[in-house]
Amino acid sequence: MRTLWTDGSASPNPGPGGYAVIEDGKPVALGRDKKTTNIRMEGSALIAAMDLAKDEDVEIHTDSEFWINVLTKWAPGWAAHDWRKSKGEIKNLDIVKEAYRKYQKGNTKLVWVRGHVGTEMNELADAWANKARGGETVEGVELVEIERGVA
Repeated sequence: MRTLWTDGSASPNPGPGGYAVIEDGKPVALGRDKKTTNIRMEGSALIAAMDLAKDEDVEIHTDSEFWINVLTKWAPGWAAHDWRKSKGEIKNLDIVKEAYRKYQKGNTKLVWVRGHVGTEMNELADAWANKARGGETVEGVELVEIERGVA
C-alpha cells in the first residue's frame, strides 16, 4: 500500500495558494493557484494524491478533518440528493464532486493527523505547500498551475 501525505495552504486566505503531496520524504506532486482558499488547496492536494495512486491501494494522511468528513460522511448524502443539502449551498462544489468521484473509484484510506504538532511528514507537506504557493518545485516534479479560483 502506498502512503501519501498531503497539505494545502493559502496566504492570505483567500489569496495565493499551494498544495503538496509527499511520498517517502519527498514531494511527488505540487500545485498552486493565484487566488484560492486553504480549503480549496487541501481538497486539491487530496485530488492530486488520488490521481497519483490511480488504482493502487493508498493511505492518504491529511490534517484536514473537514475533507475527511466531506468525502466519508457528507458527500454521500449530498450526491443522493442531487448535490443539494437542506440548508444553504455546498461550498466548493466543483472540488467536492471531483474529489468524491475519485474517492469512490479508488482504494483510498484517509487518515487524519493533527497539524502543526511536529509530525515529520505532515510538517514536510505543510512546508512544501507553502513553497509551491511561492512557485518553488524540485527536479522531476512539475508545479501544476491550477486556475480553479475561489468558489
